Amino acid sequence: MGPANPWSPNWRPDPTGRRLAAIRTARRGAALAALLLGAVTIVAGLIAPEAAGRPPTVPFAIAAMAIPALALLGAGLAPAAIGSRIDALAAGIALAIGAPVAAAFSTAIAVLIVTAMSEYTGQSGVAFGAVIRIGVVAAVRVAPLLAAAVVVWVVAVRRMDRPPAF
Repeated sequence: MGPANPWSPNWRPDPTGRRLAAIRTARRGAALAALLLGAVTIVAGLIAPEAAGRPPTVPFAIAAMAIPALALLGAGLAPAAIGSRIDALAAGIALAIGAPVAAAFSTAIAVLIVTAMSEYTGQSGVAFGAVIRIGVVAAVRVAPLLAAAVVVWVVAVRRMDRPPAF
């Protein structure tokens, strides 16, 4: 256990405030990623041809399953986005690539759990594969919107972390 671990006997408060600033940055990044990328997920679910004939609440249910993974991804990448411009570019690219993967796998895991607990237990693998396939195809369809959301995310995270000018 190092001095940064609060359970360590050698733990001391952070006099610089960097720890608290990093926590705030991660929270802002998580909230923005959940909001922006969750909206992109809903749009992807609405325009998917696979959604034809399904109730309009299905994309919202899919987004509800994907938002926790998107928020975690945003929280993890937010501290990198406030670094140099190269760091921000790398964080944006990582978010753009990781968001569809995180959303598809988070939704697939939720579907796997639901089907495993239902009477369709034997169809869990089929449902898992179908959700991933549909998620990846939908991500390709909304790639320009995803790129725009990522740019907005990077700019917003960088602007919110600036100290106020007096």
